[in-house]
Amino acid sequence: MTDLSAQAGPDQSAQTARRQHVIALLAAAAPERLSQAYEAFGASIEHDLVRPPETGLVMVRGRMGGTGAPFNLGEVTVTRCVVRLASGIAGYSYVLGRDKRKALHAAVFDALWQSPEHEARVESEVIAPLQAAEASDDATVRAETAATRVDFFTMVRGED
Repeated sequence: MTDLSAQAGPDQSAQTARRQHVIALLAAAAPERLSQAYEAFGASIEHDLVRPPETGLVMVRGRMGGTGAPFNLGEVTVTRCVVRLASGIAGYSYVLGRDKRKALHAAVFDALWQSPEHEARVESEVIAPLQAAEASDDATVRAETAATRVDFFTMVRGED
């Protein structure tokens, strides 16, 4: 069996890692944020549906402590979509839940991000705001969690 990652150069593996990050960011984004970004792009997004948004189930596997034997945790609903731009670039998305519009918007932005002519605009108008929103949401959750933290301590009594 051939190891494809060994054949890929450092630039290609970095690009693959960046695309994985972009796809994950699009999948985790709030549907309203993706819709707003999609509307901001306007009618300039021409695409064909290779696989229209469709909903199905995926088995989620887990491990105890992250290192134990894998087990089937349960099924989750996902929606997937595949689009192709006029240039032939395909965009893919898998999102949790049944939101078909979100899956479509994520697939279109994945395809546009891969396009050299649209990559910079997608980075600045979609990806950067989504990263900032994710960081803000994460900071909010961390602050709320820290506010409920209880520090326990033991007082030493002088009876020893």
